[in-house]
Amino acid sequence: MLEGLSTLGERLAISETFMSLIISTFIFILVVIITRAVIARFIRKNISSIELQRRWLVQTRNGLALILLFGLIIIWGSELRTLALSIVAVAVAFVVATKELILCVTGSILKTGAGSFNIGDRIQIKDFRGDVIDQNLLATTILEVGPGKITHQRTGRMTVIPNALFLSEPVINESYTHDYVLHVFTVPFKREDDWQAAQKAFLNSAKKQCEPYLKEVHKHMEQLSKQKGLDVPTVEPRVTIQVPAAGEIHLIIRVPAKSGQRSYIEQSILSDVLTNLEYTKIKDDNTHTTTPTIRPGET
Repeated sequence: MLEGLSTLGERLAISETFMSLIISTFIFILVVIITRAVIARFIRKNISSIELQRRWLVQTRNGLALILLFGLIIIWGSELRTLALSIVAVAVAFVVATKELILCVTGSILKTGAGSFNIGDRIQIKDFRGDVIDQNLLATTILEVGPGKITHQRTGRMTVIPNALFLSEPVINESYTHDYVLHVFTVPFKREDDWQAAQKAFLNSAKKQCEPYLKEVHKHMEQLSKQKGLDVPTVEPRVTIQVPAAGEIHLIIRVPAKSGQRSYIEQSILSDVLTNLEYTKIKDDNTHTTTPTIRPGET
């Protein structure tokens, strides 16, 4: 019973406070309106210039509007403070509850604004690599390419990447040059192998495979260079040497290829070269020299 009476008393106190604020607000607004009317009448009566009357009336109206605004803030200050705290608390709770969604939307805005990639591009972000087939505000969908980072075959699996990942991880776009790309792959050899002959064979095979569309690649790269303001890259096939460790020789083969035929070109070159000659040298017991191993049927 006593608790009910105390609760009722608190409600009545709140109601009385609220009513006093409303009355104070009404009185204050009424005073401002009367003051404006008195000042406007005084201006019209004592100032003969129409232009000067308009200027004073406008300045008076603006000045009284500012006074009204500050007065209302002073009257309702405590209530506005309570309301602001409530709004802040609700906003903080909302942000905490939807943090991941906000990050995803922000990531979507970032990748769209930066033009990181488009539908159909092959991208790699963190350990995820594949062809982009869909993107929206929350996620980007790719068809996985692999296994690993050097193969170009689809695995048949689909990966949905939350856009929040684009805020913290760099994106590698393997299809930046669109229709034609410069594809690079590595073939390792031992130091004692006949890697010099392999280097020539890989270069000849790469030129043979790329010859049908090499002119088209030149035109495409020149057009891309004009659009992007980039230097025209050399598109002719190359075979360079890398020594990653003592006793190892890596041949780095770089060839131009159609965007969807990187794996095909790579496999064609490897098959063409490695099926014709075995470049691993063996010791000859009689002559104590090293000779390349020739497979049966080869000359």
